[in-house]
Amino acid sequence: MAFLSSINIIGSGITAQHLRLDVISENVTNINTTRTGEGGPYRRKVTVLQAQDGRNTFREAMMRAQLFRNGLVRNVGHEVTGGVKVVDIGEDTSDFKLKYDPTDPDANEEGYVELPNVDLVKEITDAMAASQAYSANVTAFNVLKSVVSAGLEIGR
Repeated sequence: MAFLSSINIIGSGITAQHLRLDVISENVTNINTTRTGEGGPYRRKVTVLQAQDGRNTFREAMMRAQLFRNGLVRNVGHEVTGGVKVVDIGEDTSDFKLKYDPTDPDANEEGYVELPNVDLVKEITDAMAASQAYSANVTAFNVLKSVVSAGLEIGR
């Protein structure tokens, strides 16, 4: 059923944006963390999203058709629904900020403390974009739900 694929697509968007908001929250939480378990200040994390088009390659389609013909597979439809997926949670490689404070225990020999490369304005902007995308997915889900309900009413 096509509406189940639509639900999967919308669900993948909601899940991806939720994870993106979690990563942004972690960045904001660690905006002043100058010492981590790995050593050095906290490094900003970024979420990498990738679109899924929901189409098999020609080779995969031919292989599944051969399996179907031999009776090994019943369904030759698409295995992957479209949508979005999180492919990586990477680290921002930009330079750390430096602050002169020779009294800080994390200061280097010259008296500078390395601060995380987290910019609050950038994080708030990213959070607003993720929140809008999340809301758009919820709206799409609600529209799909009303369309399915209206379709079921026709059968009465």
